Amino acid sequence: MKPKVLKTKSDYQAALVHLEVLMGQSSPDEAELELWSLLVEKYEEEHFPIATPDPIEAIRFRMDQAGLAPADLQPYMQSKSKVSEVMNRKRPLSLSMIRALHRGLQIPAEVLVQETRAPYLATNPKVRKRRVSV
Repeated sequence: MKPKVLKTKSDYQAALVHLEVLMGQSSPDEAELELWSLLVEKYEEEHFPIATPDPIEAIRFRMDQAGLAPADLQPYMQSKSKVSEVMNRKRPLSLSMIRALHRGLQIPAEVLVQETRAPYLATNPKVRKRRVSV
């Protein structure tokens, strides 16, 4: 099978089968294997994108991994009340919180700067939306 840009699902499936055959050989051609792997990877990036996780969910996941409690986040968010507000989506992460969480818990900054699933304005009844005249 000759390498080509994968444009359809059938091209992709044929490439996967070909990759499986190449990997099953006792001494596969490494250059051909790498080329087909790159073609499959490019197709997957375009057709099966992986969404960036919600920042709060990423923090919860890291807390679970490290066995942390909400009180353990206080050094990254200055106070227990801010931890509670952020984790309950009533306050957005500040730049200093993002930096501290990135450094301290190794959560990628690009994840932390994303919008949360439920914007804090929508969940905080004390914050009023301003009307803007056009």
